[in-house]
Amino acid sequence: MNLTLFLSNVQYVLLYISEGCDPVNKLYYFDMSELPNGMESFRNKSTLLPFVKLIDNFDAQYHDIANDGTLFTFLTNKDAPKYKLVRVDLREPTVWSEVLQESENDVLESACAVNGNQLIVSYLSDVKYILQVRDLETGLLLHQLPIDIGTVDEVSARRKDSVVFISFTSFLTPRIIYQCDLRTNIPDMKIFREIVVPGFDRSEFQVKQVFVTSKDGTKIPIFIVAKKDIRLDGSHPCLLYGYGGFNISLTPYFAVSRIVLTRHLGTVFCIANIRGGGEYGEEWHKAGSLANKQNCFDDFISAAEYLVSTGYTQPRKLCIEGGSNGGLLIGACINQRPDLFGCALAHVGVMDMLRFHKFTIGHAWTTDYGCSDKEKEFHWLIKYSPLHNVRRPWEQQPDKSIQYPSTMLLTADHDDRVVPLHSLKLLATMQYVLCTSLENSPQTNPIIGRIDCKSGHGAGRPTQKMIDEAADRYSFMAKMLDAQWID
Repeated sequence: MNLTLFLSNVQYVLLYISEGCDPVNKLYYFDMSELPNGMESFRNKSTLLPFVKLIDNFDAQYHDIANDGTLFTFLTNKDAPKYKLVRVDLREPTVWSEVLQESENDVLESACAVNGNQLIVSYLSDVKYILQVRDLETGLLLHQLPIDIGTVDEVSARRKDSVVFISFTSFLTPRIIYQCDLRTNIPDMKIFREIVVPGFDRSEFQVKQVFVTSKDGTKIPIFIVAKKDIRLDGSHPCLLYGYGGFNISLTPYFAVSRIVLTRHLGTVFCIANIRGGGEYGEEWHKAGSLANKQNCFDDFISAAEYLVSTGYTQPRKLCIEGGSNGGLLIGACINQRPDLFGCALAHVGVMDMLRFHKFTIGHAWTTDYGCSDKEKEFHWLIKYSPLHNVRRPWEQQPDKSIQYPSTMLLTADHDDRVVPLHSLKLLATMQYVLCTSLENSPQTNPIIGRIDCKSGHGAGRPTQKMIDEAADRYSFMAKMLDAQWID
């Protein structure tokens, strides 16, 4: 259980209580104006703070946007899988009203109270951000803000501020901070700061979004970044990245390492927005979790098949990559379709789906995966658990010459989120089943591990460690795909 204290203003303290990884929380508050001496009343005392329970169950998510006295506005997914804004008066806690209704197609990502009585709201529309100015009291649309196809990382302002700062990035935009002045009749957007990467010319590249049909007919969006005017003859190295879990959306972002791959190795870089993420709201998330987890792998495999069938690449030149839950994605896909990929990079992946809940924070992931201690859920997990589904593909299809793709499993010795045993057990299992247990094994593609020392799950690493790892994994990819350096 996680507790978060938030001071909404000098009067109210809000307490958010979450459990597991689902987007749900409880919400308590207390009014400091009712305390004669404020928080000093509790100094050197063990008395509990006088919290009032506004929401006391885990059936939805609530996030405070603004308040005027006892009148609070919240962002919530209560009966709204794509989120909406609601309002409640603490004096009448059972009476809730809608300020901004749930959109039929777009996901309401955030709302920020600004300029006294206005909101900057961001929507995710087919995995592309939309920014709007709306009236705080009524939710009425006032202005559409002009932004490119990309990701709004943050909207920074206090409610009293009429000047707002907006952080933006995209596949071809390293980072821009926009300054938006709301004092004019039409909001004035201009660049406040911009990161410039020496030698990078965005006009050399193109970005397109396509929609691929998955196994069950669901349309899956894919972003494709490539050099302009490439020939679709199947000759290009291709890197396909995915995640598909925990309501996390993969939106356009700039990465120097992948621009280097595109520019100097001729690589086509792709992101598949598969189910399990938050790209289309909570329903999209649930469609790729628990008993529906196989949808994630089907979506990713369908994306790979599209890239091959349309001539972007061919199986021996296709590399797949993912980390954490995305590492599970890679492990499951090379088990299910080893013939479809030439290389696989699985970072800190959850590979033992029968025992993950027994180590460190793994128990929190049962909201997305289920738990093998329950018989029904055991049968979901055993079907795709990477560790328990390593097979010799040449025995399953003796009429074809199939082996596992060249694979690098990456982990770190101090990862206390997805502990190293996941990658190490899968590495040992793959090397034994596919290689060392046989004389003259058909498995000639390498199966290797990279174990980073004095590192964790990935966040907070020094720049040099990040560079070293990127160099190692992408050099391995280039070698395995026979990609040639282009000046």
